[in-house]
Amino acid sequence: MPKRSKVKPGSRTGLRRSLFTIPPTDTPKVSVIIPVVNERRTLGAVIRQAALAHPSTEVIVVANGSTDGSAELAERMGARVLRYAQPLGHDVGRSIGARAARGEVLLFTDGDIVIAAKDLAAMTNAVIAGADVALNQYLGPTGLMHVHGVVLAKHALNLMVGDAVNTGASLTTIPHAMSRRARDIIGCENLAVPPKAQTIAAFHGLQVRAAHYVEVGRRNRRRARGRVRGVDPLERLIIGDHLEALAWHVAQTDVRGRLTDGGRSRESVC
Repeated sequence: MPKRSKVKPGSRTGLRRSLFTIPPTDTPKVSVIIPVVNERRTLGAVIRQAALAHPSTEVIVVANGSTDGSAELAERMGARVLRYAQPLGHDVGRSIGARAARGEVLLFTDGDIVIAAKDLAAMTNAVIAGADVALNQYLGPTGLMHVHGVVLAKHALNLMVGDAVNTGASLTTIPHAMSRRARDIIGCENLAVPPKAQTIAAFHGLQVRAAHYVEVGRRNRRRARGRVRGVDPLERLIIGDHLEALAWHVAQTDVRGRLTDGGRSRESVC
């Protein structure tokens, strides 16, 4: 009797035999957008969970600057792959994927954090139920003596644009989802600056809802990269995005961004 060959979990042969394939559809209800830069190690699991978020789903992988076979893996699994030779950044990747999306709901996640299908489905279901934009309820650590600058920026911007209900919930945090209508009102190009996109949504009166909690802080390894003498360049970049969003809001409203002057009597100073 011939012996069965044993395949080690995670081996290339085992991957080919057990590879999950996305069911094809010409009219997807949900488009999942995943920007990817050399994330083959986790990408297969990310795509599998994304495809299970809704019965009618297309998965769009924006492979930018990838050289590790991420794009080829995504194609074998049935994803639509948009290839760019140079790294574009995750936010630009999301804006490109959003423009290509065919679904009524756009769901955004990353290629290096595996999020369960049930958590992704909670985001899409919030949009299907009527929300224009569904945000992750994760706010980051807030009960600290020294709160991270990005966490402070999220809370401050939401207060400035009149969205105190969502406190620090933000489009800078994955996963999040939005309707096709919201995408068109915000503009795909503005999705490249997530705080600005969220500010535009609030300005136009779109229903922005912190819909579901997914703990992504401990799994986000990108924040540890690139520190120089204790300075996090990503922190500076994201805070800069919030300042750009605030500048847009002031330009559309007034110098105080629609906030009152409180009890000040400035005329008395003159």
